[in-house]
Amino acid sequence: MGCGMAVALAALSLSSCANDFLEQKNSYQLSQSNFFSSDDAVSQAVIPLYSYVWYDFNDKFYYGMGDGRANNITAQYSDYIYPYTNFTETGLSTGLSEAWAALYSVVAQSNNSINNISNFASDEVSETAKIQGIAEARFMRGLAYWYIASLWGCGIIYDNTQALVNNYVVPANRQSDVMEFAIRDMEYAAVHLPNSSPASGRVNRYSAYGMLSRFYLSMAGLTTEGRYDGNNIATDRTRKTRNDYYLDAARKAAAKVINEGPFKLMDNYADLFAAATQNNNEESIFQLQFQAGATNGLAQSMTRFLAWSTQVNQGNSWGGSTYCSYDLWEEFKEYNDATLGETVDDAIRRHYSVASYGESYPELSSDPEKPYIYGESENAGSQGANIKKYVIGTNAVNGIAVNNNSGINTYMMRLAEVYLNYAEAALGNNESTTDATALQLVNALRTRAGVAKKNRLTFEDIRHEFRVETAFEGLYWFFLVRRGYYEQQEVVNYVNNQHRNASYYETSTHTYKLPDTYAAPGPSVAVATAANLTLPIADTDQTKNPMLKSGADGVLQTVAYEFGEREVTDAELF
Repeated sequence: MGCGMAVALAALSLSSCANDFLEQKNSYQLSQSNFFSSDDAVSQAVIPLYSYVWYDFNDKFYYGMGDGRANNITAQYSDYIYPYTNFTETGLSTGLSEAWAALYSVVAQSNNSINNISNFASDEVSETAKIQGIAEARFMRGLAYWYIASLWGCGIIYDNTQALVNNYVVPANRQSDVMEFAIRDMEYAAVHLPNSSPASGRVNRYSAYGMLSRFYLSMAGLTTEGRYDGNNIATDRTRKTRNDYYLDAARKAAAKVINEGPFKLMDNYADLFAAATQNNNEESIFQLQFQAGATNGLAQSMTRFLAWSTQVNQGNSWGGSTYCSYDLWEEFKEYNDATLGETVDDAIRRHYSVASYGESYPELSSDPEKPYIYGESENAGSQGANIKKYVIGTNAVNGIAVNNNSGINTYMMRLAEVYLNYAEAALGNNESTTDATALQLVNALRTRAGVAKKNRLTFEDIRHEFRVETAFEGLYWFFLVRRGYYEQQEVVNYVNNQHRNASYYETSTHTYKLPDTYAAPGPSVAVATAANLTLPIADTDQTKNPMLKSGADGVLQTVAYEFGEREVTDAELF
């Protein structure tokens, strides 16, 4: 088990986290003494929290961990993915320190925004603008801490960047405290953000409620009963039940989004990942905001690591050996649906998520008379089916892509996830549910996907739906992790019984199947244990902060965080 942060002093210095960053990357000049002079200036000050600070997280770790670790992706030659799929990562693994540097950069920048708005806003700035600016920054900080708590199993909580720079040798806080800190930030955002986004792509209060539906499901597994008070931490991770208080809170938060929010499902699954309709569409709850044509930290660099050739992406395309895993392929293609009593081919979601032999993609071709056909327009991948999501074609096709920047945003949450969060919360600790709302929501996703409706739901139904609906959106590992808070051995068994690192394409027949010689757990794959449900601390971070080193017993000592009074009550939330 690990817990860590990349406390890179340059990244956490006041100048690089505030002045230099905004002066270099934006068209306005930030000075603490004179910048915060109007409502618009405060609103502009938080814009960098939507992109630049997330860049290194988005670049590789978003999918390498969120999907690679969960075995949605097989990438046997990519050292930023295969250590995580193989459970062989160490404190020296590629991407580990970079991902935490990015997440703590979000924390540091958010802290600076919160403190600068609080301390330096002039009398010309309205109280509403100040509160909303702080709420927006707390939304980002809360999300970063949710990732930290989920992945590392603990974290260093701080709300003053300069204070941590002055003294960065501090102990890590408990996982439950980091999760509580994330929840308190997001609850503040839910109460204080406006009902409607002030501009396209900006978050609103229902964006925060959507995230709370996710956070509460995590906390339901980490606690025993009632609202977290520092003492009701669940220590038995095989107890098979969750805290009803947080299950109910997750259901209520999801219901707020569904019943009151401005979001709605896109009619066609294809439009979710089309160049013209992906960015800030009506289903998007929060996206990282990248800029078409940008060549720096404002660029969507992720696509180049998924795209399999320069025929389907502008310039660098390094995803030729990055594939949909065999298990995910099977869930799309031939899922044995127990509650329907039949085998299901999820053809629509499969087509737009995974490129396989013979599938036609007119949207990837600049010639309307000659669509791009995977495996015929050029050779198919030699080991499996390539990843289609986020691959939108060249500049000649879409007019926005440039080298190393596809010009589209990254989904951090969309309404479909909130539907599934509601269903999971409604299922609660039961083996199955016929809750009418949960069924309506799940069946809305299934109807859009062209698969049969259900008349009851089990956890396995929700797990499957979550996996195929959100594949390659960086989420499935976190779904498994929160299950591991109360069904730990089940999750360990599940990941050990997956077909990891499997090559499954037969070139002579253009069929996708496992070779007769394949045997689990797969080439170079280690047997997972409960310890693999969290990540090790990067060696560089342990060197900088020796208090992040585990003791002789292999256990990292964490400490409780001292919370003040809650700022937001349940009555204000619901």
